[in-house]
Order: sequence, then C-alpha cells, then structure tokens
Amino acid sequence: MEKVINSYETLFIVDCSLGDEGVKALVDKFTALIADNGTIDSVDEWGKRRLAYPINDKNDGYYVLVNFKSEGAFTLELERVFGITEGILRSIVIRHVDDKKTKKEA
Repeated sequence: MEKVINSYETLFIVDCSLGDEGVKALVDKFTALIADNGTIDSVDEWGKRRLAYPINDKNDGYYVLVNFKSEGAFTLELERVFGITEGILRSIVIRHVDDKKTKKEA
C-alpha cells in the first residue's frame, strides 16, 4: 500500500519562564522530532508575544509555526508529545487542503 504524505502546519506556544535556553531547547526538540518523521518546509519563530488570555497564570508565550509534510499517523504522535511535554502552553496541528483538489471541486 502506498504511503500518503500530506501537508501540515503546527503552531505551538512555549512557556517563556523557561528562559532563553529552555525555550530554544524545546523548539529544537520539536523541530527535530518533525524532521525525523517527515520533511520540514519552513520554521517561523514569531518570538515572545502577549497571550490573549492567561494560560496557567502566564501572560507571555514564545510562538513557533512549523510547516511540514508527513504521514497522517505521525500527527497523532506529535499531538500526544505536545500534550505531555512540560513547558508547552498550547499547540495545534492543522492539515493543509491541497490546492489541486479545491480547484477540481469548484
């Protein structure tokens, strides 16, 4: 059976109270995890920003957006690891809709 590779993007927010080295270590950990299980198209570090509302009594977070391609099963594992990692305030993984499919439907 053929492996199906999809395009995804993930946005995760790291707790700024970890310090610069702690934030860098978490960003490197997750980009390496994604690179090991797929191909990274781009990593966009938005940096430290104020949260819309406090999360775990924190007002600031370090935002990172990663666009990548991988198999669908990996995204479940990525979400699981986000959930159990201390220092990750929020995360989301979204699948991109292929432009060719949308043009055919229209």
